[in-house]
Amino acid sequence: MDTLNNSLRMEQSLHQLVDLISRHAPSNGTHQTTIPSLALLHATTLSEPVESVYKPSICVVVQGAKIATLADETYRYDPSTYLVTSVELPIKGQIIEGSNETPFLSLKLHFDSDVILDIVKAINRPESLLEEDCRGITVSQTSPALLEALVRLMQLLDAPEDIHVLSPFIIREILYRVLQGETGVLLHQSAIIGSHAHSIAQAIQLINLNYDKPVTIEQLAKTVNMSTSSFHKHFKRITAMSPLQYQKTVRLQEARHLMLMETLPVSDASFRVGYESPSQFSREYTRMYGRSPLHDVQALRSSITSSIVQL
Repeated sequence: MDTLNNSLRMEQSLHQLVDLISRHAPSNGTHQTTIPSLALLHATTLSEPVESVYKPSICVVVQGAKIATLADETYRYDPSTYLVTSVELPIKGQIIEGSNETPFLSLKLHFDSDVILDIVKAINRPESLLEEDCRGITVSQTSPALLEALVRLMQLLDAPEDIHVLSPFIIREILYRVLQGETGVLLHQSAIIGSHAHSIAQAIQLINLNYDKPVTIEQLAKTVNMSTSSFHKHFKRITAMSPLQYQKTVRLQEARHLMLMETLPVSDASFRVGYESPSQFSREYTRMYGRSPLHDVQALRSSITSSIVQL
């Protein structure tokens, strides 16, 4: 009986979320909402991989399906699952299910680690669960309680005068539901001051703020009061890459964005993101994307034009 009841609750909540997102994000693209931490996505075509640095967030698909790729790892999520990132990560996102008849619809809710820490203090979770670092990204099964809380948050968009007062409470409930689920340990680790995950999260923020400047593992480790060997080990466990690989990925992603969106020449983009040698930049860019910077950007522009024509 409980299984049937949960299934009905899930179905009803997903139906409500499809209606709410369709109304508040009626056209293709990403739509920021009047709730500052909440964004909606609507797409009627499949997408090429889109790169960005995901901030700590919960990503919920209510219709269609999407994959997120970190380094060589791929995570698929759909209406039965949701994606959580506990630290800032350079991720490739790709819509793999969606059409004019059944658009891809999703929401992304950013969160603050201070809120997580506040909730964690009220939860009795065995400290033994926090001994091993978790990857900073995971997919978990969606629960009826989580979806119902998301419905209540989305309904505030129809009552803007209530957002300032009620949204913090509903967001807190959503995060509580996530902490109760399979991904709870992941968020718990990153919120606890003094934990390895929290220290790595601080180092990641430093890299993202200063990605265009020279950095060494020794400097980063010292900043977060860790030994070099321990820092390197825990950083790779959480991000699936070394600190320098992480910085290189962020640099190349930003250079790609500059060349594509701001039409910067290859050499200018390479200098802007911190490379001293355009030839070294081109070698590393080609190794990462499989095409030279110039050919890659030309292919991306052609793909974007083709998508616009299809729409």
